[in-house]
Amino acid sequence: MPAKGKHRRPKHYRITRKLALAGTGGAALTLPLISATTAGAVETAAAPTTYSVVAGDTLSQIAAQHSLTGGWQKLYEANRNVVGDNPSVIRPGIKLTIGTQAKTAAATKTTAAAKPATAYPNNLDGWIRESLDVMAKHGIPGSYNGIHRNVMRESSGNPLAINNWDINAQNGIPSKGLLQVIDPTFRAYHVPGTSQDSYDPVANITAACNYAAARYGSIDNVNGPY
Repeated sequence: MPAKGKHRRPKHYRITRKLALAGTGGAALTLPLISATTAGAVETAAAPTTYSVVAGDTLSQIAAQHSLTGGWQKLYEANRNVVGDNPSVIRPGIKLTIGTQAKTAAATKTTAAAKPATAYPNNLDGWIRESLDVMAKHGIPGSYNGIHRNVMRESSGNPLAINNWDINAQNGIPSKGLLQVIDPTFRAYHVPGTSQDSYDPVANITAACNYAAARYGSIDNVNGPY
């Protein structure tokens, strides 16, 4: 009996080991299938699309052309940081993200909103740098040197400067602020998200640069009264 017992126990043990190995082998065979599925998902991800606005475009037309789910409202939501607060006005030349990238852009905007606001010094350097950040969000061209050069010519860096003697002043709309903007121009080219006060340094700079971009291509191209 002891001899028979010793014979049966190793045999039973060998069968158990074979089953365990078979189970391990089965699990190993499933790994390539999982990897292939993951790779397929990456390869079939939709490619992002960028659309450059041309004269006469509207958000509703662009949304219809690209068969966007959610229509122009979804397109505007994803590109609001570029379009601005008025969806009925889109400037030729701005880039709109459509589809997958638009969703990513919206998510990025939400994440960015959660970050602490950048602190700018309350002086000409800080006003210009803050203005450049605002302009970048709205696709308005311009450089630090271009803005600084024009500010020094127009107001010597005084945000409360006002011209009370030229033709605009005689017509009741004196030029004001760092870049000497008259009120009608300030209202027409005001950049969303900035102050409604034309004396506000950042609001004044960004509105003036927006106007200069529309008329001269960039504030960098302005070298005299404009």
